[in-house]
Amino acid sequence: MPIPNRNTSVDLIRLLALIGICIVNVVFLGLPVDVALSPALSGADQIAAFLIEALLQSKFFVLFSFLFGWGIHVQEQSARRAGVSFAGRFGRRMFGLAALGCLHAVLVFTGDILLIYALLGVLIWPLHARSPRTLMRVAYCMVPLAAVFLVTLAVMLPQEFAPVTGPGLGGSYFQATQARLADWPGTLGFLLLFQGPLAFGAFAMGLAAAKTQFFSTGSPGRAALRRSLPWLLLAGVPLNIAYAASMGGLFPAEQEVPQLLGFVCIAVGGPMLAAVYLHLMLTLNDRIALPSVLVAAGQNSLSVYVLQGILAGFVFGGYGLGLFGRIGFAGLAPVGLLISVLAVLTIGLVTKSGKRGPLEALLRAGTYR
Repeated sequence: MPIPNRNTSVDLIRLLALIGICIVNVVFLGLPVDVALSPALSGADQIAAFLIEALLQSKFFVLFSFLFGWGIHVQEQSARRAGVSFAGRFGRRMFGLAALGCLHAVLVFTGDILLIYALLGVLIWPLHARSPRTLMRVAYCMVPLAAVFLVTLAVMLPQEFAPVTGPGLGGSYFQATQARLADWPGTLGFLLLFQGPLAFGAFAMGLAAAKTQFFSTGSPGRAALRRSLPWLLLAGVPLNIAYAASMGGLFPAEQEVPQLLGFVCIAVGGPMLAAVYLHLMLTLNDRIALPSVLVAAGQNSLSVYVLQGILAGFVFGGYGLGLFGRIGFAGLAPVGLLISVLAVLTIGLVTKSGKRGPLEALLRAGTYR
């Protein structure tokens, strides 16, 4: 079976997904957790938090996970052409990704997704040879599972978060690392419940997409996505608004059931809006030529992702600009955009001549021994 040709649509989607992920993550890098997870009080901050939760949260990480699943099939075809065992390569790659994720969580950002991707990658392995139809069924089954996990998460979360004591992420690098190490177990559990099922479903859907040549112009998958747009918007927009209203404390405190239902809406609404974004990105890619520096950055998204956290640490940490806790939601959105663009351009310029990003080279060395 021929491998799908790499095209710039994959690189464009990766880059835009990374930008969206950074804008969401920068809230948890620039604010204490009790502030980041509490409803914003001021008008501008409340509007910014609402827009981030309605338009960005649980959409771009779904797209990034979709491409991760697509990449599994691409890597399998590469191993097959080389006449080597894909199982060995894949196992080494997941081990390397898990090791990088642990280091990233402790040294850069506790909200790391690399370890989660490695764990889910091991779980998706038994399904990697399944038919596209079976993979799509698995993906759809993840939606009700995500809803169950979200209900569990809502019950487990405390109603009020205790204020963080000590300098935490706003202190020296050593103090920030101590805070990350202390917070990591709880954050990992939270992310597994909040993101795990949807990421796994996106893996399965990405695998199915690769097997059906989804990214080819005029593919049946793209045509089906285009036809479904009105329904995705009709259902996805109100579901995401309900989620943002729940997160923003816009439901009266005594209305616990509507607030819980609004929170769970993201299990369905997030993937729906992600699918709309996917169509828009593919349409944009059909109409523009992606500059080579952005293509290079898209091919080295792992280094871009980690560099975003490193730059944010310098902006907010006491060992850098020391802005931790000093910027509200409204100010953090443009800061996150600036950080993400700077990381993209830096990695793109470094790798434009065909070099691999530093982390891609490291992971590749472990994968191919």
